[in-house]
Amino acid sequence: MFINNTIWLAQNENPVYLLPKMANRHGLIAGATGTGKTVTLKVLAESFSDMGVPVFLADVKGDLASLAAKGTQSPAIQERLSMLGIQSFEFKSFPVRFWDVFGENGHSLRTTISEMGSLLLSRLLNLNETQSGILNIAFRIADEQGLLLIDIKDLREMIRYVGENARELTMKYGNISPQSVGAIMRSLIALEDQGGELFFGEPALDIKDWMQTTPDGRGYINILHSVRLFNSPLLYSTFLLWMLSELFETLPESGDLEKPKMIFFFDEAHLLFDDAPKVLINKIEQVVRLIRSKGVGIYFVTQNPADLPQDVLGQLGNRIQHALRAYTSSEQKKVKAAADAFRPNPEFSTEEVITNLATGEALVSCLDSEGRPSIVQRAYILPPQSSFGTLDELTRRGIINNSPLGEKYDTSIDRESAYEILQARTLKEQEEAQKEKELVLKEKQKPKSPGRPKTSVIEKATNSAVTAIGRELGRTIIRGILGSFKK
Repeated sequence: MFINNTIWLAQNENPVYLLPKMANRHGLIAGATGTGKTVTLKVLAESFSDMGVPVFLADVKGDLASLAAKGTQSPAIQERLSMLGIQSFEFKSFPVRFWDVFGENGHSLRTTISEMGSLLLSRLLNLNETQSGILNIAFRIADEQGLLLIDIKDLREMIRYVGENARELTMKYGNISPQSVGAIMRSLIALEDQGGELFFGEPALDIKDWMQTTPDGRGYINILHSVRLFNSPLLYSTFLLWMLSELFETLPESGDLEKPKMIFFFDEAHLLFDDAPKVLINKIEQVVRLIRSKGVGIYFVTQNPADLPQDVLGQLGNRIQHALRAYTSSEQKKVKAAADAFRPNPEFSTEEVITNLATGEALVSCLDSEGRPSIVQRAYILPPQSSFGTLDELTRRGIINNSPLGEKYDTSIDRESAYEILQARTLKEQEEAQKEKELVLKEKQKPKSPGRPKTSVIEKATNSAVTAIGRELGRTIIRGILGSFKK
């Protein structure tokens, strides 16, 4: 709850606060299933919205959409408020915007193949190192020639072009094997089966549309409906990484601010790192470290802090730890590691308390005004001011239909891009080949005379490609840390 310019997050004998100035120092919400992580996320999202800070979060269970509905009194909430000694508590709804990569339960959320870049796309397609190298070549050629890869048919055509011209391109870019080209094509088919034709296309998301506030100054809570998307964990995590990359590449440096520009929640955060190649993990760690200076706070939500790499955990200044279970020696080691991450409180053993926390209770440590971790507090998280449970379909539809963003995003467009350009180029080369064939037949009927040697069709195609590359170098696309466009 946002009050007196602070986030009143939890309560024991005293209030426990999170300071707005320290909110972009990132955070962690951890705990076993059913211990209260979702409520904590909602309380934070509500507070940031009231603070005037836009929020993004993914709704993987369908129970975060109720942020749009006003909460109501219940015996459980009344009992919690009475126990914490909270006299006045206001139930209210919050401004939300719904998004959905499948366009079913929110505005269509799309990106283009070019904007995602080869690094994230390699992970999405589950390519090995050799296949990823060929994908990099395809992106390099497309970037150098100014060919926009908007949707899957563009990428398929680009891969086909690379495969058919492998002999000529290998001399400049490296080995291109037919087997790897075929494997990429098969992966693209699998991606289409997951709905890739829906979320790769235009209009692509303008990240600035997530950074809006209401006329009364509250930040919009952008909710990505992820119930269906979460059935494809790799797709879910890669898409969220792309969104984070977009924020990083779009926003300017801001320095220390009185409050963040935006807060980004990563639910089921372990999926970002499961089976991810080391090069990608290193780049994620780099983005997390640098994006703070752009005014963005990232809050990872996961079952156990051990789900995250140590270099990422070390950057999370605000921590809310709900109960953990420790039935095995391995789980006990994780509990000890989680406890050791807190600044000790002389009044209790952090390691013992973690396994005995009640539902809705947590160990909380937030940064103080000097940026130092506070002594860990055992406290109850405040109830959310919005509704519990799911949002009724009529309310959801009303919010979607009344949003000014519907006109911008809900109808897809298909402009000229790599597919059309390469198809036209292939057709032209075929016509030239046919003309040359006819010319050769005519020449055979004439007496031979010495002259300039003829250029073969393949040589023409190669020279044409090289000339195009040279002509387009001035338009070469510059890519950022995770491979997306630098804005």
